[in-house]
Amino acid sequence: MHGKNIVVLDGYGLNPGDLSWRGIEELGELKVYDRTEPRLVVRRSKEAFAILTNKVVIDANIMSRLPRLKYIGVMATGYNVVDVVAARERGITVTNVPAYSTDSVVQMTFAHILNITNRIGHYAHENRHGRWAESPDFTYWETPLMELSGKTLGIVGLGNIGMGVARTAMCFGMDVKALTSKPSESLPKGIRKASQPDLMATSDIVSLHCPLTPETHHIVNASTLSLMKPGAILINTGRGPLVDEQAVADALSEGRLGAYGADVMAQEPPAADNPLLHAPNAYLTPHIAWATIEARRRLMATLASNLWAFINEQPQNVVG
Repeated sequence: MHGKNIVVLDGYGLNPGDLSWRGIEELGELKVYDRTEPRLVVRRSKEAFAILTNKVVIDANIMSRLPRLKYIGVMATGYNVVDVVAARERGITVTNVPAYSTDSVVQMTFAHILNITNRIGHYAHENRHGRWAESPDFTYWETPLMELSGKTLGIVGLGNIGMGVARTAMCFGMDVKALTSKPSESLPKGIRKASQPDLMATSDIVSLHCPLTPETHHIVNASTLSLMKPGAILINTGRGPLVDEQAVADALSEGRLGAYGADVMAQEPPAADNPLLHAPNAYLTPHIAWATIEARRRLMATLASNLWAFINEQPQNVVG
């Protein structure tokens, strides 16, 4: 195994120091960089037979300058950072890590829903600054509080995460509708298939869990937002570009959309002038749904098993 050079180009996001690279170190000579600027990719990878990348782009031009490269392991589920067509033409195997964060993303989806409907963070902050202590009554509230039971949740995309969100919603007593390519007869009891106009118009909460494709880019836009109930809630733990962010910010500012909870943005990190950063009732977390210690351990373990399988001529989780 030794003598095979393995380069991790942007390891900090996965492992800021609380995990071990040992499983990968055992497979070759490992060099880990926290971050790599585009201009440094070729220099750092020139001796590598294997590259591991999360967000660093590996395109055809870079591959053409790395004649020793045989393997690219994407440290995520999405693999759009790699030109898989160019990789296939050059005989370079590309793998990803599917479904490692499903439970964590489902949890984050409901963290956003519950934050918006119960405003735990708001009241905890206010009470730390004396608001409850100064109340003339035993209780106070200054925001609408919503019970989930009996409300309708519209799910866009019914893959592993969407299905997990649906099951959790039903535990809360919610009615569930789904925009999905799956036939109605194959859906579990309690999930009703819906068209996009019906789902947008009848849901109290809409949650996005579809892949980002040319067809789903800006699937939520000014037109589809206009279909939603006044005060409805939009959740996005999928991909930032699923929504037209300016349109969402406008709907929030005008009071048509009740709240937007998102863990993803079209540009990450977002520009300082992104309209959602200052829009009312926009609750944004910095792409952390995947980052629980449990999910990252699974991710690390699969990275090692993917590379081991490739070295032993039994490749798994190959994409493209």
